[in-house]
Amino acid sequence: MDKANRIRLEHVAINVEDPAAMAGWYSENLRMKIIRKGPPPINVRFICDEQENMMLELYTNPPDAVPDYRSMNPLVFHICFMVDDVDRICRELVAAGATLVGERSTTEAGDEIAMLRDPWAVPIQFLKRAEPMLSHGS
Repeated sequence: MDKANRIRLEHVAINVEDPAAMAGWYSENLRMKIIRKGPPPINVRFICDEQENMMLELYTNPPDAVPDYRSMNPLVFHICFMVDDVDRICRELVAAGATLVGERSTTEAGDEIAMLRDPWAVPIQFLKRAEPMLSHGS
């Protein structure tokens, strides 16, 4: 492989019911930044984490193909965020309109995990790894 041609993840795209409102909620409650906006009817929003490591593309296109996230098992699809305090983020997000899915747990490897659904029922997981798997800046 040509080492001069970098390959790394840039974004994951998600077809959702209300991208503008969802991007606003993620900005307000998960400190994500809105990088780019598009007009109706697609209403695309590119949002990224504070350190600009990864983006989510939220859009409505086509509107009749938005998945029924509410009926999906969160293990089929979810968005995962690394956090320092799983219990705290769960309390804060439930107060902001998210719903807890099951109980917070700790894996055999010592990772703390909690699954929630955002106000649009998209599964969001919060994770504190006992041993980091990726080398992210602090």
